[in-house]
Amino acid sequence: MLAMPGASNTAMVKLLGERPVEGSTPDSLLALHAAGYREVRARLSAGVVLDAGCGLGFETVSLGGPGRTVVGFDYDPATAAKAASTFAGQGLSVACCDALSTCFRDASFDFVCSSHLIEHFRRPERHVAEMARLLRPDGVAMILTPNKTADFENPYHLHLFDREELAETLGGFFADVWVTGLDGSESVKADFAARRRRAEKVLRLDFLELRKRIPHRWYTTAYSAALPFVYRLMARNDSGGATGITAEDFSVTADIDDTTLVLFAVCRSPR
Repeated sequence: MLAMPGASNTAMVKLLGERPVEGSTPDSLLALHAAGYREVRARLSAGVVLDAGCGLGFETVSLGGPGRTVVGFDYDPATAAKAASTFAGQGLSVACCDALSTCFRDASFDFVCSSHLIEHFRRPERHVAEMARLLRPDGVAMILTPNKTADFENPYHLHLFDREELAETLGGFFADVWVTGLDGSESVKADFAARRRRAEKVLRLDFLELRKRIPHRWYTTAYSAALPFVYRLMARNDSGGATGITAEDFSVTADIDDTTLVLFAVCRSPR
C-alpha cells in the first residue's frame, strides 16, 4: 500500500520553519503542535490512522496505541526518509507523496489527521477532498490550522481560515463538521505577542514591501535561508525548554475570538 521514499536516510533535512524541530523551533510552537496531537489522540480508537504531512514524525508516532496502525506521509523525500528511519522500530510506516493526490487507495483509513497543512494550499478544498476520499464511511478527519486573525505573516501560509470559512469548506466534503479552538494560557499569549513584535521589527526593515512584489518563490527561498539565523539571534531564549511552555499550557475552547491561536475541526460522514 505504501510508496516508500527513495531518498537516502542521511539526506539533509532543511529547517523551513514549517516542520517543528526540537532545539530549534520555539518552545511555544512545539508545545502548540504537541497539544494538537494530544487532542487528536484523545479522539482515536482502534483502526488505521493516517497523518498527512507528518514531517519528521516525532508527533505522528505518538498516535499509536492498542489496536492502531499509524501511517504518515510527507512530500519532501529527505524528510520522509528521516522519519521512516527514525521510527521504523516503533511501528510507524512513512510514504513520500503529495497531500493533494496521495499514493493510497480509496477508503483506506479510519482516521486522517491534518495538522497545520491545509493553509499551505492555494486551493485547500483539494486537500479536503483527498482526506474525504481516503476515509472509510464511518471514518473521522481532524484538522488543525492557524486562526486567520492570530497568525504571523508567513510566506508558506497561502490560505488562512476563520472559523466560519473553515466550517463551510469542510462542509462541502463532510456531512458532520464541528469546529472549535485550541488556545494558550496567558503566558503563551504573551510569548506569541513578544515573538510577533520581534517579527514585525524585522519586517519593518522591508519598508518598500519588496517581499510582496517579488516572485513568491523568491520570498520563500529568502525566508527559508534567513530563518535559522533569526531563530539563533532573536529566539535563542525561546527554545530548548528555556520558556517552560508545554502542551499543558494549551486547551480546547469554544470561545473563539481574534486572538485564538488555532482552529480545530472534527469531521465525520465523508461525502
